[in-house]
Amino acid sequence: MREFIKNENELEEVIEYLKELVGESSIVLLRGDLASGKTTLVKEYVKSLGIKSDVTSPTFSILQNYGDKIFHYDIYNKGVTDFLALGLLENLGIEGVHFIEWADDKLERMIKDFMLQYVIIEIEVIDDKRKYSVKEG
Repeated sequence: MREFIKNENELEEVIEYLKELVGESSIVLLRGDLASGKTTLVKEYVKSLGIKSDVTSPTFSILQNYGDKIFHYDIYNKGVTDFLALGLLENLGIEGVHFIEWADDKLERMIKDFMLQYVIIEIEVIDDKRKYSVKEG
């Protein structure tokens, strides 16, 4: 596990480390309280690839795509059951980087059972900075 303490304008090091871990295809489970910076991290990742997309939390749509190979899910309102009912677990097999906000232990176990590569990023607010704990699953 590697930890970074950064403000939201200093995410380059976190993003570069994440790129090393995920390569061109992986799942990134994002965990943290409301307004901890999960979507901001995805926004900075997309921007670092030169993709000019308006990155917003897909809270109501559940899934947004950026470019051809970046997928962004938010399962806060729907939960894992709806995620599965919508067939989105199968979507994780598509080549690309899949960011999932509000991923819980149940979803992590399923991803592990399917032997898919994944990374967990836990974000904790510390004053005006964030602590990013990054570990491979």
